[in-house]
Amino acid sequence: MTEQAIQRCTILVTSDIHGYISSISYRTQEDIPTGLARLATRIKAERTEDPDLILIDNGDLIQGTPLTYFAANIKPNEPNPAIAALSSLGYDAAVIGNHEFNYGRAYLQQVTGEGSFPWLSAGIVERKTKQPYFGTPYIIKRHGEVKVAILGVTTHYIPNWEHPDHIEGLVFHDALETVKTWVPRIRAKEQPDLMVVAYHGGFERDVRSGEWTERYTGENQGYAMCIEVEGIDMLITGHQHRKLTGEINGVTVIQPGCNGQVLGKLEAVFERQEGRFLLKEKSVELIACNESYAKDAEVLEAIRQREAETQAWLDEKLGAVVGQMKIESPHALRLKDHPFIEFVNKVQMEATGADISNTALLSEDTHGFESTITMRDILTNFIYPNTLTVLRVSGADIRKALEQSASYFTMQADGTIGVSRSFIEPKAQHYNYDMWEGIEYELDVSRKVGERVVKLTRHGAPIEPDQEYEVAMNNYRAGGGGEYEMYRGKPVVREVTIDMSELIAGYIREKGMIEASCNGNWRVFASTQPLTAGESDDSNARLSS
Repeated sequence: MTEQAIQRCTILVTSDIHGYISSISYRTQEDIPTGLARLATRIKAERTEDPDLILIDNGDLIQGTPLTYFAANIKPNEPNPAIAALSSLGYDAAVIGNHEFNYGRAYLQQVTGEGSFPWLSAGIVERKTKQPYFGTPYIIKRHGEVKVAILGVTTHYIPNWEHPDHIEGLVFHDALETVKTWVPRIRAKEQPDLMVVAYHGGFERDVRSGEWTERYTGENQGYAMCIEVEGIDMLITGHQHRKLTGEINGVTVIQPGCNGQVLGKLEAVFERQEGRFLLKEKSVELIACNESYAKDAEVLEAIRQREAETQAWLDEKLGAVVGQMKIESPHALRLKDHPFIEFVNKVQMEATGADISNTALLSEDTHGFESTITMRDILTNFIYPNTLTVLRVSGADIRKALEQSASYFTMQADGTIGVSRSFIEPKAQHYNYDMWEGIEYELDVSRKVGERVVKLTRHGAPIEPDQEYEVAMNNYRAGGGGEYEMYRGKPVVREVTIDMSELIAGYIREKGMIEASCNGNWRVFASTQPLTAGESDDSNARLSS
């Protein structure tokens, strides 16, 4: 067989970069072994070996770091640094992720027009025209003589999280149904040698066993795409921030982590037969971002000015703390009231006028506040552009919400309190555990899930199930995000549309000095020994419900 009869096709993919371009920690300013600037070195090395390779980003690019926050909120009319970085590397396309909408439609429309590459998302359409909003559902690329079709699709669960103003006039079609429609259409019209689906969404089942790993909501449908849609050769996934490769029903799958941790590489080998290329072999691997990779000078130059402006802005002093508001252990903070959480709830109540509030610790890297507070501290503690919503809910709803939060915990064999597997796998979701102010409550983790709220009062009096209360929370939670179904459809009393990080910064700037205090209104404990294996309290049981 001649060499010309064999063709190799390489596709490189990143996903969930979340603004991690420069490979530095915005909290400590230390070099870190992640980020697109380091991956760029490997991308260019791969391109030297294969000049025709295809390079795709799978979404959630423009939100996630102080760099992208600064670009969107302080310099919104200037070129976006993340887009500039991708353009400098010659990306062939990018898929719309859910976090692309966080700064509003106008900003998204602006930045998607800046790059040298198209944005893909077949299932997001304009309500009026019924046409794909981003214009390009798929692209056709030639790798040598091999014809490759790449269809982009985005999780349709976005309306459950995003502020309605940011998605007004858009319809989010079911991602699985979108793939079922477009794959055969592309196959018939384009007759590609390789059919790739780039899906900003993840897997609802275990890639290898097929067992359910989450309660089915439609947020993640990667497994179903492999099983129910004929004609897909490769499926690129994201959204869950997982690092995985595999094969499902003959479909090669990959998910390349987040924040520039790894580069995904897919390869296909074709044999020419009677004028057509037949797919003979497929392989997939994850290439870890390596400290030995020098940060690419071209990528750094693309973001240099905005990065310097961001760093100067982050060092701005806003105020100071009297007392201790530092977080030593995120897990310990979730077991009893802490001055940092009390402070956040206090700001939320003052901003909204509500007497009850809940909030979550957004990241395991959250460190609270040292004695001096800068913008760097604000943005490393408040990593999502959430706003505030006040809902009118019943006492019964509050109890259900507390039980949902209580399912975060599990009793371990040694009698200590651990974290339920469903909040760690397949994606870490520590941010879906809430802590409250304005009520008094206790959670007994030794009791089974659904019966853990053993105290629930307000000003010492029991909270009645049919009594109504106004509760402040972030807009993600108010929409039912994190399986807080009890909030869906509840009356919205008022909204505060200022970004939470701006709200906190403004509060500290105005006060100048804030005091660390804690009234100890709640706690988590275990009254008995851990349950036996037959009485497991593991909240994974709710996944199949």
